[in-house]
Amino acid sequence: MHEVLLSQIKKGDIKSLARAISFIENEQQGHDDLLRSLQDDRSPKIIGITGPPGAGKSTLVDALIDELIREEKKVAVLCIDPSSPFNFGALLGDRIRMSKWYTHPNVFIRSLATRGSMGGLSPKTIEITDLVKSANFDYI
Repeated sequence: MHEVLLSQIKKGDIKSLARAISFIENEQQGHDDLLRSLQDDRSPKIIGITGPPGAGKSTLVDALIDELIREEKKVAVLCIDPSSPFNFGALLGDRIRMSKWYTHPNVFIRSLATRGSMGGLSPKTIEITDLVKSANFDYI
């Protein structure tokens, strides 16, 4: 199953990428097999942005997306948000602040929840970034 999913991701199927991210994030059976099958044959540039609430991170990311799209680049954004205490899903949904890019064909925005993890990162950030690296993005 993961071979087909990964093949679809490499072809640019965003729905397959979103499905695979959820698959890894929720640690569904077989997610380790998917991660092991990833090949590091692409090296998109990875930019990390951090800061306290209200510092302007979403505004900065929005401006970066704008600049990269003008350069005809493909961009994936992984927003790390605090978790809902009820379902452990992403609470703030920073992608709403970047709504002008939500339907742009060269932009993929996904919120990931911290799920109670200390340090402000999702426990699966590295694994999901590795997955996104296999898609056709110039920047993550």
